[in-house]
Amino acid sequence: MKKHLQFAAVVMSMVLVTGCGFHLRSSPSLPDDVNTVVIESARAHAPLARALNKRLNVYGLNRVDVSDSASSSQNINIYLLPEKLERQLLSVYPSGQVAEYELIYVVRYRVQFPGKEAVLAQFEVVRDYQDDPDQVLAKSRELDLMLSEMRDEAADIMIRRLSSQATAAPALSTNQP
Repeated sequence: MKKHLQFAAVVMSMVLVTGCGFHLRSSPSLPDDVNTVVIESARAHAPLARALNKRLNVYGLNRVDVSDSASSSQNINIYLLPEKLERQLLSVYPSGQVAEYELIYVVRYRVQFPGKEAVLAQFEVVRDYQDDPDQVLAKSRELDLMLSEMRDEAADIMIRRLSSQATAAPALSTNQP
């Protein structure tokens, strides 16, 4: 009897999950002949470029250096524009000191797929940050960790967006006037 109840519970949960439209996400689908990425940045040694390099292997993509990119026209070219970190005040202590910020990490980049025009994209990663003036050292380390996590999340977002940007980019015109 217990097995029947467990089976019924599993079947009911599957029916509920599929009924609401939920489906598992697959890995990003890129054109089959494209699996290498060239990353360029407006700033040398940009932290976002390093985060993006770390995440490429997770998604099964290979990184190619800019100097080697001329050897293949089948690369995805990502050019990172300068990133921006904004702080917005959320709350203050009764003494007037800032208690909480909203950190907004703005990422802008241009991506170009083989045979297509470049697409400019932008998005934001937002976090709340509580500031404690009594623990300045700990809070500065926490802020550094939070920024690192925001960059990692931004890198994941960029890679996941590649499949939609591949279909959105218009093909380069071969007819020259």
